[in-house]
Amino acid sequence: MSERRLADSFRRLISATGPISLMQFMGESNARYYAGRDALGAEGDFITAPEISQMFGELIGLWLADLWIKAGRTEPVHYVELGPGRGFLARDAQRSMKRYGLVPRIHLVEGSTRLRDEQLKQVPDAIFHDDLSTVPMRGPILLVANEFLDALPIRQLVMTGAGWREVMVDHDGEKFALVAGRQPMDAAVPEARRKAEVGTVLETCPAAAANMLEVAGRLVTQGGAALFIDYGHVDPRFGSTLQAVRAHTKLDPLEAPGEADLTAHVDFDQMKQVALSRGAKWAGTTTQGAWLKALGIDQRADALAEFAPQHREALFSARDRLVDADQMGELFKVMALVGPEWPDAVGFAAS
Repeated sequence: MSERRLADSFRRLISATGPISLMQFMGESNARYYAGRDALGAEGDFITAPEISQMFGELIGLWLADLWIKAGRTEPVHYVELGPGRGFLARDAQRSMKRYGLVPRIHLVEGSTRLRDEQLKQVPDAIFHDDLSTVPMRGPILLVANEFLDALPIRQLVMTGAGWREVMVDHDGEKFALVAGRQPMDAAVPEARRKAEVGTVLETCPAAAANMLEVAGRLVTQGGAALFIDYGHVDPRFGSTLQAVRAHTKLDPLEAPGEADLTAHVDFDQMKQVALSRGAKWAGTTTQGAWLKALGIDQRADALAEFAPQHREALFSARDRLVDADQMGELFKVMALVGPEWPDAVGFAAS
């Protein structure tokens, strides 16, 4: 029902004013999608790393605690999570941090009332925020964003015979289709990348850049560390990466606005450059598999299996899903930022 209403709304808008930007289509679609359904888990549309295994959140908590100890155990300290899902990551990280004396205030940036209720079941002492603006400005932040940036609305530009144009969404009465806009957009493309073949697509994500600027600014003024974990690429590239998932199955991104999760690959090189421009220290970017192995996921799996041998097969299956190259290990990347005066972080070659 929600898909029909949103699709009809888009059709009426396009008929009245002309094609809308892909960024608007994706932004409104995802807003409706996350507000209207339980998308996470085996019964939802997709499953995230914290739901695959407790080891994921535990190792993140360990990484944060290690940095906090090396930085001098500054208080007050704030754990901040962007897009905290059902609260499993915060729960597991909190348990791990506590073992090393780190008991931060827990701040969850979440706009969905339904998801906040789920998160409170896992983290009863959580403080909720609609955005980062109300997170305290005093004391370092330990920020985690797992599969957050990929769902932010992207902007696509396409090279045409007349130059660069923004990718728009039009319709023929029933189906939606991507078309090139009329407004010249050459000035929006970095000069080094303006020469390209007709049909070349360039993606940017203004919302991701804005979030990165704000987080980096917080690290510069307050100190702390931030982890961004998402699927994406570390080198600049062309091409569309927009995709839609519903019931663990990919479908046409334009097919069901508001009823499927629309995502795109994160350009980690661009995110790094944004953070550096704000003065934060880039600790490194690596693959999820390499990072988790560096933090000791193999040893953690062994320990859990020894404690609960009846779950040994499930534990090692979950570990493999997180780290293997043909599963999440290579596609997902981990990027770390720290405050200018904070120590280097473990798990990264750049550190």
